[in-house]
Amino acid sequence: MSEQHEPTPDGATVDPSDVDPAAPGGPQAPVHVDRRRFMNRLFLTTGATAFAAMAGGVGAQAASADSSPSPTATPTAMPTPTGPPTGGGPGGMASAVTESFWGLTTDGRRIDDLYAIHSTGVSTTAVRQATAAFIASLTTAQKSAVLYDIHSLEWQQWSNVDNYTRNGIDIASMTTAQQRLGLAVLTAALSARGLKLTNDIRHLNAVAGKLINATDRFNENLYYVTIMGTPSATEPWGFQFEGHHLVVNYFVLGDQVVMTPSFFGSEPTSGTYNGQTVRVFDTELALGLAMVNSLTPAQQKVAVLSTVKTGSNAVAEAFADNQVQAYTGLQANAMTAAQQTRLLAIIEQFVGNTDTGHAQVKMAEVRAWLSDTHFAWIGATTADAVLYYRIQSPVIWIEFDCETPGPIGISLHEPQSPSRNHIHAVVRTPNGNDYGKELLRQHLLTSPHHTR
Repeated sequence: MSEQHEPTPDGATVDPSDVDPAAPGGPQAPVHVDRRRFMNRLFLTTGATAFAAMAGGVGAQAASADSSPSPTATPTAMPTPTGPPTGGGPGGMASAVTESFWGLTTDGRRIDDLYAIHSTGVSTTAVRQATAAFIASLTTAQKSAVLYDIHSLEWQQWSNVDNYTRNGIDIASMTTAQQRLGLAVLTAALSARGLKLTNDIRHLNAVAGKLINATDRFNENLYYVTIMGTPSATEPWGFQFEGHHLVVNYFVLGDQVVMTPSFFGSEPTSGTYNGQTVRVFDTELALGLAMVNSLTPAQQKVAVLSTVKTGSNAVAEAFADNQVQAYTGLQANAMTAAQQTRLLAIIEQFVGNTDTGHAQVKMAEVRAWLSDTHFAWIGATTADAVLYYRIQSPVIWIEFDCETPGPIGISLHEPQSPSRNHIHAVVRTPNGNDYGKELLRQHLLTSPHHTR
């Protein structure tokens, strides 16, 4: 692990992904970010501008399409003490360091009755047993670092940036046996495709370290595990797997699973690891382009917010749990059946990183709200386009963004424009069920041992 450094005294000029490409031998030593201290200092000293830059938010970029909530859904306004944030930056980050979680919404009003505790018929035994075995392998000191209460704010304290001080224990600190048991947890929690993606992202992080001669800062083992609650067949629990360009939040209640927020990204997006070529996001790019190019010119006028992409466009990454984003783009009820099938294929590509059974459960939920789903696009639509797309409904949020250079691209003096060599993707569950929080709320209200 690389040496840890304190934030600069003013705490305001620290860019969490900043490097000095001119420094001898590669990038400067990273300034590691202490979570609460950094976020509070940054907000107090620089306000919304710094937060917006850190989150890469651009806000709504076009007029909202006509898309009122389903008549069977009941919107509830955010309570005044924890009012809706003013944007993806400061509001979202403030929610991450307080207990004021509301969830991603279109207007600050959360739609009720979207989620309910029920049996899915899909077993969670494998992931529960794998996690219990991993916990049993830990020393007392490691358990102190890894184990948190189910209500812990640790859930919300994730970040995709590399130089961020994380809790838990990282892969590098585990014994060989613990690494094997930790991998077994991911194997049980994810589909084969999801497991491959997480491994590919980690391996490309190692490629990045070699590219800029900073393998202490970028490698495949700087990924941390924390566990919230105790693995149980009936009580809520979950885990978080977190590091550069890879975050998996995995909540379990009975046989229900919520695997959001999830973050998948990479810089670079291709490379050679142990003699093998590794590439990520080719399918996600191809599916998006196939979708936008299936639209008629009239439909594209609604879906395409801008044909010019000059920067990073994602608005709901780390510290944006309470993001308010109005619907934009083309609503699925204005699509043909074939176009809706293409839209569902994109969603399944992301949802399908979860274990197969629970991915199918989630896709059934997505289909139930298909007519309220929106598809928005920024960028060109040519085969080599640098692009951004967003899919948003009451129950799913997906962003896929070709980003401007991060620490790797900056160190390699790449042009300061978005490219396919740096990609971010985010998956969320809108209207209050990220981290399974709505299911947890219902459990606490209805379980006799909690209500007594």
